[in-house]
Amino acid sequence: MDFSFSNDLNFSSVDQLPGLEARAAFTVNSQSVFREDTDIVPTLIDYKLSYIPWGGDNQMPFDILDLIEKDETLATCQCFNAEVCYGAGLRYDTKLSTPITKQEVEDFYLDNDLAAYFLGVSQDLKHFGFAVSVLILNEDGTKIVRLLRKEACYCRFAPADTVGKIPSVLYANWRKCVASPSDIEVIDLLDPSAPWRDLQARLERERKPGTRNLPPGTQSPIPNSPRLRKFAIVSRIPTVDSTYYPIPYYASLFRGKWYNIKQLIGIAKEAKLKNHAPIKYQIEISAKYWESIFRAEGITDRRKQQERIVREKQSILDFLTGAENSGKAWFSTFYITPDGKEQHDVVINKIDATKEGGDWETDIQEAINMICFTMRVHSNLVGSVPGKAQTNNSGSDKRELYTIAQALQKPYHDLLFTVHRIIIKFNAWQGVTVDVPFIQLTTLDEHQDAKEVKVTGDKA
Repeated sequence: MDFSFSNDLNFSSVDQLPGLEARAAFTVNSQSVFREDTDIVPTLIDYKLSYIPWGGDNQMPFDILDLIEKDETLATCQCFNAEVCYGAGLRYDTKLSTPITKQEVEDFYLDNDLAAYFLGVSQDLKHFGFAVSVLILNEDGTKIVRLLRKEACYCRFAPADTVGKIPSVLYANWRKCVASPSDIEVIDLLDPSAPWRDLQARLERERKPGTRNLPPGTQSPIPNSPRLRKFAIVSRIPTVDSTYYPIPYYASLFRGKWYNIKQLIGIAKEAKLKNHAPIKYQIEISAKYWESIFRAEGITDRRKQQERIVREKQSILDFLTGAENSGKAWFSTFYITPDGKEQHDVVINKIDATKEGGDWETDIQEAINMICFTMRVHSNLVGSVPGKAQTNNSGSDKRELYTIAQALQKPYHDLLFTVHRIIIKFNAWQGVTVDVPFIQLTTLDEHQDAKEVKVTGDKA
């Protein structure tokens, strides 16, 4: 039994059933990652600073990333979606601008790593449904000179005011306990429904005497000195609900069963190869079950928590060993959700031990196809379908699939372009437009591997 003591508690393992030629797999129920089913209330940092936690324990984005990193197919699909959204890269088209404007745009390129920025916000948009960009103005407030990306998983929103407007974004390392305002960067958030108008209004108020108020959490080191003008813009995918943090479209993958099925197949194959003993039981335990044990017994030390996990697993294994020869029953707590579904803390599933390890091939194909389908990625584009007799698309079909995948990025580009349209307008760059050209794969008769195609359809 695994008795390691790392920073992360080990909830998942494969353990031998005492006295039996069989093993049991302990897994964590992936549905528990989305814990916004309960009311979320603001968390206070001090008397004037608070934020809305992301999930019940404010760890939802990190739990989502942990689930993604544990599955090869899901991680590859997310990487593919971000790369397709990136296209041929973000570009400011200066063909119709003056030489002076071209030089200003070139200087802006050199001062800002737009390639890393755009790939980063593309990943944020695909992972969490929103991205945060920060505009930094010069001391005079006449030009936007810097463009930064703030990782979405480290951003939290301040509570909305009475009219539903969120005033600021709080940026900090929320993986650890944040209890001091000095650990948080507070950034004024422009109105998502009208960021350009809000930016103009803020600067106009600042120009008026007696209205140069600093944003929350910042101080001017020298009286009457120029302040650092920094504003955040949120590019958010509109969803049918209206929460602070949008639930990603692939949430159904964790709320359903296919993610857990694929994880179980991998555990079963590993146990078969290493120990030549089939997995007879899958014990699926919610993370809340462990939390309730730690809370009830007052265990806060990480080492003691891991020891308690091992003891609890052993008690379940002892129960299963006795259950082979007796009519024992397992009692588990559960509750009924508003939609009438039972949510158990512990579920014991008996697995058909007659299936040999090699026969899992069709099951793993089905699980991978379901993951790729949920992620809207054709499995042939990422090469994730295993097996010797898999069907494969022709080159023409793959080119069309890749073209379709890029065409579907249009709404996401429109959301991300708002930031750059504001930069171009604010800096008075006449004749400059923003674009992300597509990469169109070509046929052999064109004597080139690929070519760029603008959104408008003009060849680049």
